[in-house]
Amino acid sequence: MYDIGINALQGGSADLGQYKGKAVLIVNVASKCGLTPQYAGLERLHEQYADKGFTVLGVPCNQFMGQEPGTSEEIAEFCSATYGVTFPMTEKVEVNGDGRHALYERLVPIEDAEGHSGDIRWNFEKFLLGRDGTILARFSPQTEPESAEVISAVEKAVA
Repeated sequence: MYDIGINALQGGSADLGQYKGKAVLIVNVASKCGLTPQYAGLERLHEQYADKGFTVLGVPCNQFMGQEPGTSEEIAEFCSATYGVTFPMTEKVEVNGDGRHALYERLVPIEDAEGHSGDIRWNFEKFLLGRDGTILARFSPQTEPESAEVISAVEKAVA
């Protein structure tokens, strides 16, 4: 996972290698979605476990009904002003189809608890990486960031 090239939301390399040794929850995000309030739970999760070697990594995507139409600056401003987001964010990418980013090429084969693998179904699908970069879990878009199953998985990953 660490060798995949992706840019930060505000430009320059996001350098996934900086997350070696950390547990990471990768989430494809959008600002104009019914699930957008999950940003608040993602931020609380990020804050709660940051000192234990955990981070959330937001990956904006506009593939689901155009629900992330903004520029990088608009996305950053919305997330900061509306939800107080401090976790890192990458550039806007495609998570499905011919233009699928290499990061998601590696993520989508993993099954969630219901056995779904393959294409990302909607905004706010979540993948938990272990400290060594292995993919530990996949959570559906409707799974809240502070649900018992996500909290349990994060706590195991940072233990």
